[in-house]
Amino acid sequence: MALTSCSESPGDLTVEGSPPASPYDGPLDLPVKEVPDEDPDDAYTPIQSLGSAGRALECDWEVMSGGKGDRWSKSDGGGTPEDGLRLYFEIYQPGLPTSGYRIERKEKGRVLFSYDVRGRTKVAVIVAKDQPRRPGWGPDTSAHCDVAELPESFTDDMADDIWHDLDGRRVPTAIITSSEGSGHCDWQRAHFLELGSGMKRVLYARDPHTVLPDTMLISRYEKDVELPADAKDSGYRLDDWQLWRTDSKSAVYVRTSDAVEKWPAVRKGMACA
Repeated sequence: MALTSCSESPGDLTVEGSPPASPYDGPLDLPVKEVPDEDPDDAYTPIQSLGSAGRALECDWEVMSGGKGDRWSKSDGGGTPEDGLRLYFEIYQPGLPTSGYRIERKEKGRVLFSYDVRGRTKVAVIVAKDQPRRPGWGPDTSAHCDVAELPESFTDDMADDIWHDLDGRRVPTAIITSSEGSGHCDWQRAHFLELGSGMKRVLYARDPHTVLPDTMLISRYEKDVELPADAKDSGYRLDDWQLWRTDSKSAVYVRTSDAVEKWPAVRKGMACA
């Protein structure tokens, strides 16, 4: 199940704009380092493993993800820093905004592009020129915050649902997200919900039209049940859906305006092939 939107073909990637009050002033050439995973239940990426791009971010939560540039041929490398940014989207298709980037910093052979929300950097892409096995301009390091920190004008078109808390604030997708099933497997009339962080993350499914394989769910989906006595309100909301949980991870309960639905957990290893 894919829970990110596909990137559109990049057009006018960059915009003019004034630098923020406190632009990133660190080095642009810090390498990406492999660091041990000290907490397998943490869904975020350690800042040390993201190079300079990770340090250029200004996330409300922890950094979601990032990476470093792969190799490419001479014919692929860009002639300008903007071409290098475009190559980042062509190679990785990261499911991130494809316009609205601003040049935040320039150094010899490197440029930091930032995508800002209310003056704070949420996506950072550093492009570099003529690196080993990467001729021309292309991506060096990149990193981004949780996509729930991106504006509604972008997230409204994503496959992911952005949930909110009781105060109407967005909840990180690293904690909870949902989406309709894959059309490739004719599962689009089902809905999947991922809950929890890291290795403790569990996938649940809503299947009112019985489109999922019989062996996929650990129990039956039920569209109208009594809320268990030990169920607790998680505080997570999506439109008129209210998510309730028990101590058991075998199912979650979604209270709608009409009924309470039981969404069973999906068996490990089951996915659209």
